[in-house]
Amino acid sequence: MRAHGRTDADSRPRIAVLQHASWERPGSFGRLLAERGVTLLPVRVDQGELPPPPASVDGILAMGGPMSVNDPLAWLPAEQDYIRQAVRLGVPFFGACLGAQLLAAAFGAAVTPGEPHYGLHSAQLAPGAFDDPLFGGLPRSLQVFQWHGENLDCPPGATRLAGSPGCPNEAIRVGSSAYGVQFHLEMDAELLADWLRTPECATELVDRCGPESPRHLTEELLAGAVRTERYARRIFGRWTDLVTTRAGLGPV
Repeated sequence: MRAHGRTDADSRPRIAVLQHASWERPGSFGRLLAERGVTLLPVRVDQGELPPPPASVDGILAMGGPMSVNDPLAWLPAEQDYIRQAVRLGVPFFGACLGAQLLAAAFGAAVTPGEPHYGLHSAQLAPGAFDDPLFGGLPRSLQVFQWHGENLDCPPGATRLAGSPGCPNEAIRVGSSAYGVQFHLEMDAELLADWLRTPECATELVDRCGPESPRHLTEELLAGAVRTERYARRIFGRWTDLVTTRAGLGPV
């Protein structure tokens, strides 16, 4: 196990990236954060690596993974404790797919099997999104890339931001700066190609959606690439503003 320390010489914003599989990488988020001069601290929590203390980072990005928050894995409750502590300290949090489900579970919401979503689907903004710092001003319907088979409930006191048929809680906010989204704004052509080369991912997709599904998903993603990048820069970019503000640098 390892832990990260912080040096006084490094004044750039720092984000802990909680990863749960080798193929679950930040994708387009990584490029955006590099443009902002953010230091990423990748942590493979599923392999026993320890994340940095919440107070030592300016934000936390939790990626997806093939497991369920309900699986009997010892590190899952520990990660939920870490997320809960960070959110209560006011550290900006952004969770994608499993990361969103971990946020929901950390604050008492159930995560249950749901209608599988793969490829581009429409997510409808909820009233809570209209004045939200990240989602406010976006179209009422978002075409976003999906890859999940579980649904999350909205935790008590949290704000529901978006939903879709078969997945009523596509995006939630806990407190003022902790977000969870079921969809994959980080997905780009390079990342999807890596997923489809990964036997676990390819087998899951073909079993659920048929032998032509890898080609169909690739075509869908490429057709919507400009829109997906725009949403990522808008939503995740505004979350990054929360991180840089916490770091004392203000929005970039």
